[in-house]
This record gives sequence, C-alpha cells and structure tokens, in this order.
Amino acid sequence: MKILVAEDDQETGDYIRKGLSGEGHVVDHVTEGRAALVQATTADYDLFIVDRMMPGLDGLSLVKSLRAAQIGTPVIFLTALGSVNDKVDGLGAGADDYIVKPFAMAELTARIAAIARRPKLQREVTELDVGPLHLDLISRTVTRDGRKIDLQPREFLILKHFMERPGRVQTRAMLLDAVWGIHFDPKTSVVETHISRLRAKIDKPFDKPLLQTLRGVGYVLQP
Repeated sequence: MKILVAEDDQETGDYIRKGLSGEGHVVDHVTEGRAALVQATTADYDLFIVDRMMPGLDGLSLVKSLRAAQIGTPVIFLTALGSVNDKVDGLGAGADDYIVKPFAMAELTARIAAIARRPKLQREVTELDVGPLHLDLISRTVTRDGRKIDLQPREFLILKHFMERPGRVQTRAMLLDAVWGIHFDPKTSVVETHISRLRAKIDKPFDKPLLQTLRGVGYVLQP
C-alpha cells in the first residue's frame, strides 16, 4: 500500500515510516497539517495515518476537509487523544479507525491489514454526462445543451444504457437483453422503432447527431 503519514513529531514519524516500509509499504511522511492536505489531494494514496494535534491544520480538520473534497481514502487516527469523546469525534469526522498512543507497531500493521481486506466502497452514480447530454437518475430528467428533453420510460432506459457505455457499439441483441430482458430475437422491429424515436428527440433538433447506426453491426453513442 502507498501510505501518507501526517505526524508532527519527527521521531514518531520516522518510527512509523521504518516499521511500515519493513512490511513492504511505500510511506511518505509530512509534519504539518496543511502540507498533508496538499499531499493528500494531489497524489494517490491507499491509506492516511493522521495525528490529531499538528501545526497549521489539526488532524480533525484535515480529515473533514478530505471528506468534504469527496476523497474516500481510509484514515487511521494515531494520536495521544484517547478519551471516548475524542474517539467519537475522530470517527465522526470520517476516520475509519482510531489508535491511541503509545501504540505497538504490530497493532498498527494489523489494523492496516484489516482495512486492506475491506471491499472498496464506490460512490453511487446519480448523473451521467456524454458530450452535451446530461441524464439525472434521481429526477429522471435529460437535457442536451441545457434544453430539457422529454423521454418515455423505455426511451430513458435505452439512453441510460448508451450513456453508461459511450463509444461502445451496442448490438440489437445487447439492447433487447439489457432494456427489455429478452434473451432471444423476437423477430420484431421494437429496437429499431425505439431507437428512431429516441434519435428524433436527442439528435434531430440539434446540429450534430450523437446516436449513430453502424449498419449490420449495431448502434453507438459517440461522445
């Protein structure tokens, strides 16, 4: 794992860095809160280890800033502040674990291993954008260049399917399976009919067509 350690005490930081490096981790160490925030928001890390008391920006504010910036990287607080209220505040700010100093390196590495085993949580996607097209899954609205487009439920599902796969060809069979749940060819023009209706709404009133037909192959939504 690539780990950022935010610890203002140089000796403690060196101890953590050496211990975790010995376990095969790549470790960066900063001693000031604002420097930690810059480092955390400009480089990719798998884990942050954060002290609560740091100059410039305290650990609690640091973690709150990371979560406000939608950075979901796991955080372990490693601090001398060990009251129940301190732990509640730390976990409430967005930390995933809380270790009180003095600590054993074996416990820290075990906690890191436990976090590494957790499945990564993905943010739920509620909006899709492909070029000038915008689709909102919550309000179930579609716009192109800011102009609202009214779609029937099946048309909305077809467009959602394409917008989740921009630039990827979708065959007739793929669309039947994904949108209608039909796993065989019903020998009807249902796909072609709905594609024609969808294209009339998202393309015809505008200058540039986005939903294109590849004859003999399928359809593709070009970004």
